[in-house]
Amino acid sequence: MHPDPALTPVTEEITAFDLPVTGRLPAELDGRYLRIGPNALGLEDAAAHHWMRSEGMVHGVRLRDGRAEWYRNRWVRSDEVRRRLGEPELGVRPTAGADFSCNTHVIGHGGRTLTLTEGGAAPQELSYELDSIGPCSLGATRPGFTIPAHTKRDPRTGELHGISYVAGFDFVRHTVLDAAGELTHVQDIEMGGSVMMHDFALTERHVVVYDSPVTFRPEALQAGAGIPFAWDDRRPARVGLLPRTGGDVRWAEVGPCFASHTLNAYDDGPYVVVELVTLPERFDFGTLTADRYGILDRWTIDPVAGTVREERIDDRPQEFPRVSESFVSRRHRYGYAAATAAMYRAYVPLEGPLPDAAFDNALIKHDLLRGSCEIHRFAPDAAVGEAVFVPAESPAAEDDGYVLAYAHDPVRGAADLVVLSAQDFTAEPLARVHLPRRVPLGLHGNWLPG
Repeated sequence: MHPDPALTPVTEEITAFDLPVTGRLPAELDGRYLRIGPNALGLEDAAAHHWMRSEGMVHGVRLRDGRAEWYRNRWVRSDEVRRRLGEPELGVRPTAGADFSCNTHVIGHGGRTLTLTEGGAAPQELSYELDSIGPCSLGATRPGFTIPAHTKRDPRTGELHGISYVAGFDFVRHTVLDAAGELTHVQDIEMGGSVMMHDFALTERHVVVYDSPVTFRPEALQAGAGIPFAWDDRRPARVGLLPRTGGDVRWAEVGPCFASHTLNAYDDGPYVVVELVTLPERFDFGTLTADRYGILDRWTIDPVAGTVREERIDDRPQEFPRVSESFVSRRHRYGYAAATAAMYRAYVPLEGPLPDAAFDNALIKHDLLRGSCEIHRFAPDAAVGEAVFVPAESPAAEDDGYVLAYAHDPVRGAADLVVLSAQDFTAEPLARVHLPRRVPLGLHGNWLPG
């Protein structure tokens, strides 16, 4: 069992209807809030297991007409998971990629609900009620490339962009799916090594590619490492601009770091602006050790000069940055992130005391225009993960809407789906949907409108 109850895997699947609510749910919230994360199945020795390789479990709440209709949690079924649960195996081999219990992201596209993991795992499709349908060929290309854990949807065209990597291959692959899920564009990008590329960015003209010093180590895979990637001091960190229609990548070096997650990116005249969370030099993916947290940076890229101006937006420890999905690839003002001190205490053996700026159990709203932020704090022993912005039905401003997140309530020993007003961010939640069980701190999710 994990020492932190907010991280301990849950051991059963449940369904609950007509969930109790404190406060008032906005009636215009009509859809499903879904989030996924690793949730080890039948784990006996936690010390011998790498958390990021655990089987995926998706948690979902259906909201409609001011009510919380249901909560469900389900393991994502690969055939291995089906076998271990005593269920019949499908025996279906994916068109490309591995049959893996995806654990990193859950999205909706082309009328499907899809769970995703990077590194060559095939997407797994779910039913509306979150039951596993099976591996999905959406975006599959040989040899073994699939849509990655992090995709970017163009809000104007509905196109879904992704950059995939597979361990052992010296290139990454940019793919584009149209709004119906048909593959419309493929381009390989030579990297000169097998790199881990967890995320990327999209603007109206460019695909922004991150080349980090974290590379594949075959010897680690042979030794049984859960994550066979490690920091390589010989490799510089770079950022590249690829025209969205295809062509050559223009590269520029940045300071040593790992580009963890993108807040957003946009074109600014001749420049490209990227705002992202970075992890420090020599971050160890095998043991998840670090000497500092993720921080929010801004890179302003001059493609003609081949230079990057690097700025620190906020050095508070934070991760999982998000913007309104309507502003992906264009200039934004607001961003939302989770304070990560509580999460890193659980996952990462830190060296030294926590810094004074380490907010526990909090969400952050950034105003990038004013250079300010607001903090919504939860109970001292609570824990909150990634937040997702949901716009109002007819938004009058970029932040006219709601912020949704799962928050662990230590008093109940269970989770709440918390609904905040994005424009009154520090106020008491508009509503708390009381779930019947814990939702372990996980990874990424989305609001899928009804």
